Amino acid sequence: MTAQPTPKGAWRITFLLFLFMLMNFADKVVVGLAGVPIMTDLKLEPDQFGLLGSAFFFLFSISAVAVGFLANRVETRWVLLALALIWALSQFPMIGNVGFVTLLICRIVLGAGEGPAGAVAAHAIYKWFPDEKRTLPTAILSQGSAFGVILAVPALNWLIVHYNWHYAFGALGIAGLLWVVVWLMLGEEGPLVSPSATAEETRIPYSLLLTSRTFIGCCAATFGAYWALSLGLTWFTPFIVRGLGFSQTEAGAISILPWVFGAVVVLLTGWISQMLMARGFSTRVARGILGAAPLIAGGIILGFLPYADSASLKIALLVAGSGVSGSIYVVCAPMISEFTPVSQRGAVISIYGAIYTLAGVLAPFVMGSMIQRASGGTEGYMTGFTINAVILAASGLLGLMLLWPNSERERLLAAARQPKFA
Repeated sequence: MTAQPTPKGAWRITFLLFLFMLMNFADKVVVGLAGVPIMTDLKLEPDQFGLLGSAFFFLFSISAVAVGFLANRVETRWVLLALALIWALSQFPMIGNVGFVTLLICRIVLGAGEGPAGAVAAHAIYKWFPDEKRTLPTAILSQGSAFGVILAVPALNWLIVHYNWHYAFGALGIAGLLWVVVWLMLGEEGPLVSPSATAEETRIPYSLLLTSRTFIGCCAATFGAYWALSLGLTWFTPFIVRGLGFSQTEAGAISILPWVFGAVVVLLTGWISQMLMARGFSTRVARGILGAAPLIAGGIILGFLPYADSASLKIALLVAGSGVSGSIYVVCAPMISEFTPVSQRGAVISIYGAIYTLAGVLAPFVMGSMIQRASGGTEGYMTGFTINAVILAASGLLGLMLLWPNSERERLLAAARQPKFA
């Protein structure tokens, strides 16, 4: 079969959505980066700060599902525009002197706006690339998260150190508004999906799609990876400062390391996956195994963290263990798109995102509780990271058992034609 050509303008949209995801993660990381100054100014205990990290995800999953169904009916360019506008506006209240409750509410609103972001962006980009060419642009899209930290952390940390943490939030609000303006001028809807094409598709009941083994495997595997990511967003910098004794300036530089390593892992995963598929490997191998196996490795690496006897070794293990788990983000959305009809894809990918990001509600609060109960030093942090190690390894094992996207579509279509569903 001749490969379907990529439409003109696809890589321009990819770059704009890369910037969209860059903003998405810069907004997420700012609370963790400013964690120590925020806890000091607002006189917060560790469990309160953990609650602040978790609050971001209170409406995250609900909005992801709701907007996912909306994205099946509304052009994604307008959905993306509305989401970015919410992000920008939710930053500005933090410019003034705020209390814990105001900060909590703004983070909840921001989470509601960011919940659908990854799924809607993936749904949008798949309207520009045929299936066999989606893994690399998905990897680039997901790298918006890494570069959102790599590029934003030095600038935001400079504002925090030389001014205060309020300025960091204001800068993010202005940057968000600039993206909205650029997207209004250059954003377009992808041409690979037409109303007539989606009308002719065989719809598969959501009950079958959402209980398919690959969908469940993706949710389970990515849950573990997101547990590690949400800990990094909220607790990595406070751990560097309060747990290991580095200054805020030093911590800003160190906080980039997991994202640099993760960027390499994700881009390599995207390239290797696409190369394997070009050489005839099934997506079970090129996507499923390639994405799930590193989670097990990451869990094993994090398991050694409590036994490291130096700060540099602890940082290295934390960077490596968390970083390798990023491979799963590259492969799961393309796997789900393999067997999900286009007219249902936005909702299904959003529901997938809503489920795995529940880890973000739990992980920061669990870590905060461990620190609160510990006697001091790094004991609480080590307990929290050990829990992460177990969850990461278990999620990888579930992924290896359940991810079989290459045979999922035929099985689901056959089930959908049974009298019960026909």
